[in-house]
Amino acid sequence: MKWNKWVRQVHRWLSIAFTLTVIANFVAMGLGEPPAWIVYSPLPPLFLLIFTGLYMFVLPYVIGRRTSKEA
Repeated sequence: MKWNKWVRQVHRWLSIAFTLTVIANFVAMGLGEPPAWIVYSPLPPLFLLIFTGLYMFVLPYVIGRRTSKEA
């Protein structure tokens, strides 16, 4: 159970980081042509969000199969 809690906490912090990078991206675009590293900065948190989100999405189905096989 601690593993699931850890993944959820990481997902929350990644979503905050992603949101901040997107906001910084829009601010930089409003000031002119931003450098490439600002434009692509939301991508690393986004990819990590995909993996943690998919894990949390699949988790109830895996747990449901485990309990149905045990019964």
